[in-house]
Amino acid sequence: MTTKKILFTFCMVMVSSIAVAQQLAGHRDYSYTSREWKQIARSYPDDFFKTPEARRIAENVLIYQRNTGGWPKNLPIHRELGEEKEIVLADKKKRNDSTTDNDATITEMTYLARLYNVLSTENKSSDKTDIKRYKEAFLKGLEFMLSGQYKNGGWPQFWPENRGYQVHITYNDNAMVQTMQVIRDLRDGKEPFGNLVDAKMRKRLASAFDKGIECILKTQIVVNGKPTVWCQQHDHITLKPAPARSFELASYCSSESAALVRLLMEVPHPSKRIKDAVNGAMEWFEAHKIMGIRVESYRDENGRYDRRVVNDPQAGPIWARYYDFEKEQPFFCDRDGVPRKTLSEIGYERRNGYGWYSDAPARLYRQYARWKSVNNTQGKQYDAVVNSGERIQTAIEAAPDNSPTPYVIFIKNGIYREKVIIDKPTTASSPTSPYIITMVVTVEEICSMCTARAATTVG
Repeated sequence: MTTKKILFTFCMVMVSSIAVAQQLAGHRDYSYTSREWKQIARSYPDDFFKTPEARRIAENVLIYQRNTGGWPKNLPIHRELGEEKEIVLADKKKRNDSTTDNDATITEMTYLARLYNVLSTENKSSDKTDIKRYKEAFLKGLEFMLSGQYKNGGWPQFWPENRGYQVHITYNDNAMVQTMQVIRDLRDGKEPFGNLVDAKMRKRLASAFDKGIECILKTQIVVNGKPTVWCQQHDHITLKPAPARSFELASYCSSESAALVRLLMEVPHPSKRIKDAVNGAMEWFEAHKIMGIRVESYRDENGRYDRRVVNDPQAGPIWARYYDFEKEQPFFCDRDGVPRKTLSEIGYERRNGYGWYSDAPARLYRQYARWKSVNNTQGKQYDAVVNSGERIQTAIEAAPDNSPTPYVIFIKNGIYREKVIIDKPTTASSPTSPYIITMVVTVEEICSMCTARAATTVG
């Protein structure tokens, strides 16, 4: 065989191997990572949930579910189980690894909800048993989620059993925020959770969400009477900022605080306390943003990827993850627990294995501008604003009982078709009879009739 033929044959073998590798890579189910699992649960099209593969994964979800109702984190649950299945089944008794951290439990509940919805829509008699199993597992997960809430409204990192810093109220990695988002979406019947809970459960969910908001407001760090931001963890008894791992010192934390502010801005008809919390946090973000730098990845002299901070006049605002309590200056910390002033001062492993800077607060500014235009706290005119497409009844239900002053609702221009019941307890000086109004209204400014009746009846 000539050299030319040998080379040609070798090239053909290489091309064939590459084609097979690409074909295997094209099957996303073979990419067994926890990130891949989250993508499947959240992003795969509904048609996928009609496939046998979706049922196979659902069995894994049920197998991995602990007797607590929750799931452990960082697992590629879609990976096929072989001999390890018996080990996983034995682990169901564990009580110290159920969590909502890193999207655990939330991802599995989302998957079950989506599968339940697709199968319920098809309504095949052969699917009824599985539909029931998936719903039961989902509701068991929901009970786990609700069971972890402290009386003060917060959630720990792990439960029912935990140790060390895991007992703290955990905002880190947005664990509590994402838990509350699921609870809120279930309360509101938002997809994919639309028809999975009844009215009684929705009432429990509403109470849990409200308690969570109260916890967020109570844990906000206040300096000289002014609300600022939050720590990643707060003591579950004192509510004060608390440390976690050796490099996670108690501090002002920008990234997790941004998620908390976003959640607060999504609360309809916010109270004065919520408005003050949002405004205070946004002022803190503005005062502590860093301009003119960015973080870049590069190869060091040994060929390893590393991170460094470089000057860049064109860079947008960025925030350090942590700011100290004494001078409110950025700091960085290695596993030795010693705070340092620059990223370059900590070791390679922590420098590259943790998120030390964030632009999360920058993504709030546009939403905050819209929110503030509706919820202007300077010279307040309205207690609540109802936008077109929203329910007037929701604003009325948010009104306080026995208010000593009129509660004014601004109904924006739009068409509203609903029965409105104003039956709030009133002060002694106000009439006590409720009003029941069926209306189709178009309003340009405040509906004077509604304002007058709300003011008279609500207080």
